[in-house]
Amino acid sequence: MLARPGLPSFDYMRAGTPDEVIRLLAEHGEAARLLMGGTDLFVRMRDGFIRPKIVVDVKHLPGMRDIVYDEKAGLTVGAAATMNEIARHPDVVAHYPLLAEAANSVASYQLRTRATIGGNLCNGSPAADTAPATLVLDGRLSLYGAHGEREVPAGEYFLGPGQTTMQAGEFMTAIRFPVPPASSAGRYLKLGRNKVGDLSIVGVAVFGFPDGMTPSGYRFRIGLASVAPVPLRALGAEEVLAANPPGEETFAAAAERAMEAASPIDDVRASAAYRKAMVRNLALRGLGEVWGQLYSA
Repeated sequence: MLARPGLPSFDYMRAGTPDEVIRLLAEHGEAARLLMGGTDLFVRMRDGFIRPKIVVDVKHLPGMRDIVYDEKAGLTVGAAATMNEIARHPDVVAHYPLLAEAANSVASYQLRTRATIGGNLCNGSPAADTAPATLVLDGRLSLYGAHGEREVPAGEYFLGPGQTTMQAGEFMTAIRFPVPPASSAGRYLKLGRNKVGDLSIVGVAVFGFPDGMTPSGYRFRIGLASVAPVPLRALGAEEVLAANPPGEETFAAAAERAMEAASPIDDVRASAAYRKAMVRNLALRGLGEVWGQLYSA
């Protein structure tokens, strides 16, 4: 009979202040891991990929689970806020429905009660469902380290698969979003092997709003996940949308440009060719649905 895998032994520490976290990380280095939701950490420990000697719980630090909206400053989401908390928060639903939709697409309901937005972004996964929404909503990631807090724009945060601008000894405390433009609309469309609970094969976030400074009178942003080494904006597609009147022809051209921005790989979940085609299809669908909301507003 095969033995069932289990967690290796470790020491648990519940940090009381951000500086205590920094001290513990400095003392223990790679032997320390941070705990927010644990949905990824404990799986990796169980499967033997990492064997930390100390796990530092940071979710109880002040502000780490807060979700606060201010009509002038925008939205601040603590890094340890869970996906279900984000998806159901009245201010997020009212003012940032795209973020609520992205959070609600992560895994299953049960996992969303534990999974956190900080964990989703800290891992630097190209498939992170909240990453495209964070990109198109101009999110800024707050990182705390030995020299205090710094903010990094989401577009500068992701460096490669599993790689971010977060430095050794830093941890994420919050994600901040500016007030959305008036009359904005958004959609997050995800394709997985299953209807729910699966990693995305392709993820596309579309965000649009009126903008009198563009020839089209509108501005659209498109964020992509699972189709490149990092989550990214389809900037070429956005240029097409800013320069041409909204409509089927413009949307089709922009969807093609979004597909060209993707550089996926073949893996066990989908081929690169399929992923690229689905970027085009989901971008086209997302643009049509967002335009429908904008046009009817």
